[in-house]
Amino acid sequence: MAGLEIPTWDPETALLIGAILVEAFVLYVGYAGLERLVGPALMRLLVGGDASAR
Repeated sequence: MAGLEIPTWDPETALLIGAILVEAFVLYVGYAGLERLVGPALMRLLVGGDASAR
């Protein structure tokens, strides 16, 4: 039957998909940390006042 076959992946493809997922996770965590460190100061600079009071 068409469409019901189980795909076979070579190890290179699985490694590439794994590397992309790890990179996405690292970027997600990294940008979240950067936002926590720099975000309030940047908001005070751009908007003025205290960004945490909103």
